[in-house]
Amino acid sequence: MEPLTFESRDLGQTEEFLSRAYAKMRIGSDVASPRTRVSRRVMGAVIADRLEFDYDMSYAVNPLGRVCLLLVESGSIVNRVAGEDEDVFVPGDAVLLSPPDRPYSGRLRRAGYSIVMFDTGLLQQVAATLPGRRAEQIRLLGHRPVSASAARHLRRTIAYVRDDVLSDPDLAAEPLVAAGAGQLLAATVLAALPSNAALPSNAALPGDEAAADRRDAHTQTLRRAVAFIEEHADAPLGIAEIAAAARVSPRALQYAFRRHLNTTPLGYLRRVRLARAHDELRAGDPATLTVAAVAARWGFFHPGRFASSYRAAYGCAPSETLNA
Repeated sequence: MEPLTFESRDLGQTEEFLSRAYAKMRIGSDVASPRTRVSRRVMGAVIADRLEFDYDMSYAVNPLGRVCLLLVESGSIVNRVAGEDEDVFVPGDAVLLSPPDRPYSGRLRRAGYSIVMFDTGLLQQVAATLPGRRAEQIRLLGHRPVSASAARHLRRTIAYVRDDVLSDPDLAAEPLVAAGAGQLLAATVLAALPSNAALPSNAALPGDEAAADRRDAHTQTLRRAVAFIEEHADAPLGIAEIAAAARVSPRALQYAFRRHLNTTPLGYLRRVRLARAHDELRAGDPATLTVAAVAARWGFFHPGRFASSYRAAYGCAPSETLNA
């Protein structure tokens, strides 16, 4: 989708736009001609917006139905999720604005901020890769990160996806980059925010369930999964798709790769994609092909990390392979 920009001094027009862009809402203003500016970029299931309000605005919003991360840049936001106490977000705060299934209300005080939204299903997909994870609906249990380091990580991830990935149209257009960015955001949220994703250290799976998964982690499972990955490495893949192709549970799939290859399914997928990028660089014409384009095509949206992984695997920089 092409970048979108909205600007208005009409409160009714602004309310209509915000209701279409987020969820049905009612807003109010403290001035006669309130200036609102919104810019949006979309990449697959990820939406990144920058919003500026040159006035104090009240709001009451229906549930968003998506995970909505907020990074405050100026002003302040007094927010209240239904059934909870008010919270105040100030510049530097990186938080969950509201649970996807709960309405919220509050006041913006001449605020400028960024939000990143993505589908809740991504949380479920990423949580399925966690060792010992039960198959249950993921719930986010709080708005603020669990620690100062978690807050820094969340801020950096939001800024990285917004500024380095979505700001590059060629990079954002690659399906594997879009899928990877969504998974990165979901993994960061599960690591940074309180949720039910992590089982207590003393929690165990039922014996028959764990035993069945271990029995399924045999070489036939591995062969089916590897064949599926090799055939579909150029498509957005997650644990759920690979496990379905291998006809086992996500946990059994994890066991199989750990037991027989000492890696994870997604680790093996990255290895295959790196090999495909290597083959493309070897066969490519440096006059018409770039390392960045190849990396993005195979889902590596961080050039430095791609170069580091490539050098570790092949003993040289990707540019050396392309120009050989």
